[in-house]
Amino acid sequence: MSPTIWVDGDACPNTIKTVLFRAAEKRRLKLWLIANHTVATPPSKFIRAIRVSGGFDVADDYIVKHLEVGDLVITGDIPLASRVIALGGFVINPRGESYTLENIGEKLAMRDFLDDMRNNGLITGGPAAMSAKDVQSFANALDRFLVSRRI
Repeated sequence: MSPTIWVDGDACPNTIKTVLFRAAEKRRLKLWLIANHTVATPPSKFIRAIRVSGGFDVADDYIVKHLEVGDLVITGDIPLASRVIALGGFVINPRGESYTLENIGEKLAMRDFLDDMRNNGLITGGPAAMSAKDVQSFANALDRFLVSRRI
């Protein structure tokens, strides 16, 4: 049975959603987009948008509650990624980086460090805008994941 692909839809860039929509249709995969707002999806029997109530981590909690071992989650949210990995899921961020048991501790520590720096006014701003290279990196990472599972 193929894994479900869960998308943390609150912050997923549209360019990444487009890649995911194509992959879901081509490979006949369940793709669920979870968000606290309406997410537009193409008509498909494989793609579903699920709207959850607003609130801190409501979408994350929904994903974790319904995740099955081997499912894939698309998120840039490192604490959510950590929860998914602990439950036997896989994670790819929208820039194509995989979060794993081997690197999630370091990612959490760096996130916390940067959060402290921002809270103390030592750094401002966020990540750079998505580039075409980022979208290609994501598409390649998704393809490697699917091929490794013979999907």
